[in-house]
Amino acid sequence: MSGFVVVYELDPGGSVTGVHAAPHAPGADSGRGPRTMCGRDTFAMEPAARQPSGNPGSSWCPPEHANLQCPGCAAVVGED
Repeated sequence: MSGFVVVYELDPGGSVTGVHAAPHAPGADSGRGPRTMCGRDTFAMEPAARQPSGNPGSSWCPPEHANLQCPGCAAVVGED
């Protein structure tokens, strides 16, 4: 699936606590929209440095944070 960005949910110290997928902002090819695929607000989330390649079979979630992947976002994106 393409047309989305990977965003990190962070704790107050800046550590990644969750990895989400968010659709692009309306009318834009980059930047995140206001809500993740699972419905969470993206306001306080940070875009990941690594973004999905769009290649079939490649994971959208950065491997170093695979254990923090949001199951709701993964279900919408097609990886669960």
